[in-house]
Amino acid sequence: MIHLKGIHKTYNNGSPLHVLKGIDLDIRKGEFVAIMGASGSGKSTLLNILGILDSYDEGEYTLAGTPIRHLSETRAADYRNRMIGFIFQSFNLIGFKNAVENVALPLFYQGVGRRKRNQLALEYLDKLGLRDWAHHYPNELSGGQKQRVAIARALITQPQIILADEPTGALDSHTSLEVMEILKDLHRQGLTIVVVTHESGVAYQTEKIVHIKDGLIERIEENLDPQKNPFGMSTQMK
Repeated sequence: MIHLKGIHKTYNNGSPLHVLKGIDLDIRKGEFVAIMGASGSGKSTLLNILGILDSYDEGEYTLAGTPIRHLSETRAADYRNRMIGFIFQSFNLIGFKNAVENVALPLFYQGVGRRKRNQLALEYLDKLGLRDWAHHYPNELSGGQKQRVAIARALITQPQIILADEPTGALDSHTSLEVMEILKDLHRQGLTIVVVTHESGVAYQTEKIVHIKDGLIERIEENLDPQKNPFGMSTQMK
């Protein structure tokens, strides 16, 4: 599904900053992978490259058999919108749109009519237990509810891959556990999921942990027994 070979990335804001220094990584279809590292290790840059949100200087990136480097901006945007769902630590919800409108937004960019996209958005909110909050605005939602809205938005285009950048970083431990249960359920349904995190309690709930340090993959750890209860709490969803 995802193939990276010799990926380098340097930012030239004043003095050059060599962030990724030769990343080789393969992620198979249906895998649940954590990219783990300290702040500044390059993990978020790597995720942005995977999501075709950032370019790279050297190397090869192939997504579902398609070389990414020379895609036109139009085709790159189409890949992002149809193949990849994004979940962010800061939720990235639009404050003046309610939950339904936020979830429906990716379908607007696909040219889906308002009535159909709002109907689908309501269905996805219902799946995530937020039907009663569908017409509330982000400032009326808790952190966990905001992240569920963001997950519904990521899913509405029926992507093949979910990329999550610190999806529990702004949440308390109980809500973090609930969000990870949602991601694990999506994985069981066959989605490929890549989570960037600095939290071991999150990383060790996935199948494979890619440890990144100073722009290089330090090691890849196969996790044969993902933790089901890393926070010492009940896994019962509420």
